[in-house]
Amino acid sequence: MTQDAAPDRTGAPAAGAPLRAAAFFDLDRTLIAGSSGLYWARAARRAGMLTRRQMARMAAESLQFRLQGSTDESTLRVRDAAGELLNGAQVRDLGRMAPQVVAAVLPRVYPQMLEIAYGHQDAGRPVYIATAASQDLATLLAAVLGFDGAVGTRFEVREDGTYTGRIVEPFAYRDGKAERMAELAVREGIDLAGSYAYSDSESDLPMLRAVGHPVAVNPDAELARIAAAEGWEQVRFDQLGRKLKAGAALAGLALIGGVGRRAVTRRTAA
Repeated sequence: MTQDAAPDRTGAPAAGAPLRAAAFFDLDRTLIAGSSGLYWARAARRAGMLTRRQMARMAAESLQFRLQGSTDESTLRVRDAAGELLNGAQVRDLGRMAPQVVAAVLPRVYPQMLEIAYGHQDAGRPVYIATAASQDLATLLAAVLGFDGAVGTRFEVREDGTYTGRIVEPFAYRDGKAERMAELAVREGIDLAGSYAYSDSESDLPMLRAVGHPVAVNPDAELARIAAAEGWEQVRFDQLGRKLKAGAALAGLALIGGVGRRAVTRRTAA
């Protein structure tokens, strides 16, 4: 048995109906500041699912993500850790945690991105969250924000209502996210060639290249390079992320300076 969120809308488009464009928004560092995974981890810690050491490790990874963006290694590590934690957990219990996570995530939503999303809706284009985070969280957040739906990662469920810890393929990351978008496009009668996609990360190149109008939002270095080379629109407004990077650089310089001063002191004393 597999667990899946309810369809974004009931039914399929009528045969022969004209296709319409849509807009797809990555979640972490694109629609919201930072990582939604951190807030899920905090809720899991309160529920007794995470140890203090596991929580500290996830907090450190969240900070690294905020500074540098995602990597395949870190994403797969988080995916595997989530699978281990979910194995045996009740779907009902995770569902009860979701409102806590959404409540924590909402203050991190970029107002600029909501304006863009609602502008698409006003122009007749449905808007969707497209994320490697869980389908349930993505669907709930989409509903709260007034979006038209979401695609995310789905997890397998046993007959007794517990998770197995295994993912229902495809994993909504890199090519898998683009596959989930394509499935939705068929179901909802969406013209991907006329659609828009927004992301911060090089890992979302399949998502961005699946549409006719890719937009790089607060892009990591590699995505910024590719976006400039291919003439894609770029949007930058994550001032906190820049401050964090500057702070990390200053801390590094201070550490180097301190080491240098200690070395000079030792030489002088000698």
